[in-house]
Amino acid sequence: MNFGRGPSVVLNVGGTRYSFSREVLKDFPLRRVSRLHGCLSEQDVLEVCDDYDRERNEYFFDRHSEAFGFIMLYVRHGHLRFVPHMCELSFYNEMIYWGLEGSHLDYCCQRRLDDRMSETCTYYAAEEPPGESVGGPEGKGRRPPGAEGGKWLERMRRTFEEPTSSVAAQVLATVSILFVIVSMVVLCASTLPEWRAPENRSMEEQSRYTAESVREPSGIIEAICIGWFTAECIVRFIVSKNKCEFVRRPLNIIDLLAITPYYISVLMTVFTGENSQLQRAGVTLRVLRMMRIFWVIKLARHFIGLQTLGLTLKRCYREMVMLLVFICVAMAIFSALSQLLENGLDLGTKNKDYASIPAACWWVIISMTTVGYGDMCPITVPGRILGGICVVSGIVLLALPITFIYHSFVQCYHELKFRSARYSRSLSAEFLN
Repeated sequence: MNFGRGPSVVLNVGGTRYSFSREVLKDFPLRRVSRLHGCLSEQDVLEVCDDYDRERNEYFFDRHSEAFGFIMLYVRHGHLRFVPHMCELSFYNEMIYWGLEGSHLDYCCQRRLDDRMSETCTYYAAEEPPGESVGGPEGKGRRPPGAEGGKWLERMRRTFEEPTSSVAAQVLATVSILFVIVSMVVLCASTLPEWRAPENRSMEEQSRYTAESVREPSGIIEAICIGWFTAECIVRFIVSKNKCEFVRRPLNIIDLLAITPYYISVLMTVFTGENSQLQRAGVTLRVLRMMRIFWVIKLARHFIGLQTLGLTLKRCYREMVMLLVFICVAMAIFSALSQLLENGLDLGTKNKDYASIPAACWWVIISMTTVGYGDMCPITVPGRILGGICVVSGIVLLALPITFIYHSFVQCYHELKFRSARYSRSLSAEFLN
């Protein structure tokens, strides 16, 4: 610590005093306390705490003393639990202030916090590190060099990433949704027989990007949509903070998968010729052309429901893996038994649909998911009894992890809804101004 004197430091939290040595503060588990070690001046100290006594080298924090006592128990023993008779959200607010997260809580308290947040539709964002915002009380009247350019880039970034952040963002999101809808309508209509009949073209000919097809109305509409999506992707890449992180994001990867097939098909037409063997085969081009269906996923940028689904799958990958393991284990057991009962035993009635275990796996999966196409079914009495057990087991096994996935879905929805409401408040302020 470069500010203050004396071998020890005193923290006064709500009237309760704690004494530490200077070396302990350097690697202190609480982020706000450890920041005191790097303070160089009294102004730096006052950005971390509420007041400071130079004579006694004492730092004052106007926070809940009992909550900090429980947080200190976590520092000493590694277990963090809620304060009895204290609101979970208030204690969580104290945790965020001192630099802790919900993952530091014990598992039982984590579940209490999740339930409380789901009930009240509350989401706490982590505190922004100091120096990020220039519009706070300390930043008024002084702007660092390049602040105007950074502010413009941040505004552009929010315009393209957050549809509810401003009026321009809403207009841009509406135009993007219209382009997605138009491109999907054209893609679906191009597969109708009536669409190709007037020109008497086959599917292979329809998938080619020839000089004549580009001049057609469908080709013009497709080129305009591709141009819009390409320009949007390039602008978002330019204004992004971290270019490597931008490329790794799933939605951006989907954008590239939806855009690149068009340019690949055009380049194949230019370099291989319109009548080449590859063009006549048309299989590769049809696959590339059909990849435009990924444009539908672009709607996830503008709808909370799709964002909630993606965030839930990201957070519940363990539960999803557990669900797949349940299904695979049950499928292996029931497929082997059904093949044995229906075809493996010499009972005089062999069911050819169950000639092998892989063939029986199809029956098991559609039975466990209660789909039941009826294309294959057991004919022996033991096989039918096994089928009933398979259906009941499928209902139980599928229902077990669903509770955890549903709970995470509700929490993700509240988080995204809270963030959207925060940007909507800034949008309302823009309208008033």
